[in-house]
Amino acid sequence: MALDSAKTAEIVKEFGRKEGDTGSSEVQIALLSTRIKELTEHLKTFKKDHASRLGLLKLVGQRSRLMRYFKRKNKEGYYTLITKLDIRDNI
Repeated sequence: MALDSAKTAEIVKEFGRKEGDTGSSEVQIALLSTRIKELTEHLKTFKKDHASRLGLLKLVGQRSRLMRYFKRKNKEGYYTLITKLDIRDNI
């Protein structure tokens, strides 16, 4: 269920602050959001895949913690990021 390198590079290029930036909060949140969307689609088909469901819950928790941190550090950037990714502000 991991992202392929082409898709990862595309996300890093779009959300990164500079070339090759994989550690910034924006990139990490975008990568986690993409993985969450893919896992959600997988679980719509395979309803009894409880191992993947547990992984999804862990990813959602990690993204929530990163979003809380990013909102605390850069409020304006946070709001532009959630608009780009089309995710809710429930922090």
